[in-house]
Amino acid sequence: MTIASLKEASTATAQARHLDLPLLSVRNLTKKYGQGCTACLEGIYSAQGGRCPDCGTVWACRDISFDLYPGEILGVVGESGSGKSTMVKCLYYDEETTAGHMSIATFKDGISNLFNESAQQKRYIRNHLMGMVYQNPYLGLRMGFSSSGNIAEKLIAADHYHVGKIRSRASELLEKVEIPLQRMDEPPKNFSGGMQQRVQISKALANNPPLLLLDEVTTGLDLSVQAKVLDLIRSIQRELGVAMIVVSHDLGVIRMLSDRTMVLRQGQIVEHGLTDQILEDPQHPYTQLLVHSLL
Repeated sequence: MTIASLKEASTATAQARHLDLPLLSVRNLTKKYGQGCTACLEGIYSAQGGRCPDCGTVWACRDISFDLYPGEILGVVGESGSGKSTMVKCLYYDEETTAGHMSIATFKDGISNLFNESAQQKRYIRNHLMGMVYQNPYLGLRMGFSSSGNIAEKLIAADHYHVGKIRSRASELLEKVEIPLQRMDEPPKNFSGGMQQRVQISKALANNPPLLLLDEVTTGLDLSVQAKVLDLIRSIQRELGVAMIVVSHDLGVIRMLSDRTMVLRQGQIVEHGLTDQILEDPQHPYTQLLVHSLL
């Protein structure tokens, strides 16, 4: 399937649905490490870093709720330990949630709580409806496989078995992310960090998922490489209309990419709104501190 045909399919799908309805809906997502006690379960504790001083339970995410609309980019920002990476790992089933509700409009009419689905259904959701790009490419790629082999792995998991079509799709995607086709059979371990991230992006897009999760994808990259990766992400969003959740501690990345922004602190949302509004007129003291640190 070509990029052009994928764009046509995405457009047709979008027109068939109500665009004013969310693609992804998350309610009261909670992830804790520990049993919890009366004080922290009722939310009446004072803690640093989300840790209960009485029982030591760490609340990585607490009652996080938001919607993501088709073709939208939602930025999630906060300092290290704010819970933003844990949140996307819960969405992608890398972490098991403690509580919460998640639905996707394209799965079971958006009614089912995806956190309660069977292991088989969760694999289907991961392989067909989502793509994930990790901060560390070693988490998202098999470094001993070829780049085309990594894309083939994602396609096979999504029930595509025609070798010729898999090979063609891999070539198309790698060319899209500016990986030289003469290197498509090289393993990513031979590539630079920026090239590894681009291979990860191509793998995440292999089966044209409606939702892409990106966790600190530019951290550790040189500024010039960061710019190329960000341009690539933006162009993919424009051309394919993929909805994205972009996690970053860098407000510059959030400013460039996101339509709306959610600010997390100690596992909770402290501010949520249009990106321009939050960056130009932050209301919460923590958001003000983040924005002033950028200036």
